[in-house]
This record gives sequence, C-alpha cells and structure tokens, in this order.
Amino acid sequence: MKQETILPENYIPAESEPFMNARQLEYFRRKLLMWKEELLEGSKETLVDLANSSRNLPDVADRASEETDRSLELRTRDRQRKLVSKIDAALRRIETGDFGYCNVTGEPISLKRLNARPIATMTLEAQERHERRERVHRDD
Repeated sequence: MKQETILPENYIPAESEPFMNARQLEYFRRKLLMWKEELLEGSKETLVDLANSSRNLPDVADRASEETDRSLELRTRDRQRKLVSKIDAALRRIETGDFGYCNVTGEPISLKRLNARPIATMTLEAQERHERRERVHRDD
C-alpha cells in the first residue's frame, strides 16, 4: 500500500525541489481532485436548474431568451464534461509516473505551466509548435 504524502499548509511546488517528487505529485493530485469536484458540483446544479426551469412562458421573447440561456449552459457543461475526462487522464498520469512530462519531447513541463493548467500534456514550446502546425493544416 502506498504511503500517504503529508503536505505542509500553503505548500507550493518550487523549482529548487527535485522535479515531480512525492510532495509535488500529491499537490497536483489534490489540485486536480478539487477541480474535478467543483466541476461535478456545478453539473449537478445545472441539472437541478434545468429540471426546475421548464416553464411555459407566454411571451415569445422571454421563451427565446430562456432557451438561449439553457443552450449556453448546456454547451458550457459539455466543455466541462470534456475537462473532467482530461482531469481523469492527468490523475492516471500521476499514478503511472508520467505526470509533468511532455508527451512529445519527454522533457519536464514547467511548474508554472502545470500550476496554471495541471492537465497540460506538453511543454509550452511543444504546444506552440503543435498549434502552429494545426493552423497551417487548417488553412490548406
């Protein structure tokens, strides 16, 4: 059984530590789990709101406005659903020891980038190259 890593209060990973040591991995694991919990809680609230908002509004403009709001909310929740699957993938990478390393180059992803976007799978440079190639192929 894996030993639980204790994190000091207000711990933030530092460049001076060994990269992806037990503390850093635990920090990112907790960060990802809290993010996922927030997203799932928001989804539950949306379902309750949608169930409660099925009113038959007599005014066409009010009805159209409500439908637009509902559509926007559903699109947002769909993006968040996809984000939850990326969070799950990042949690799996923590378990396998691949978290924090670029899928393309194998180099460490900066702690600053991981702190801002813990689901990142590429270094900033690799991501920029990927996006440039994508743009070029899209223009073809």
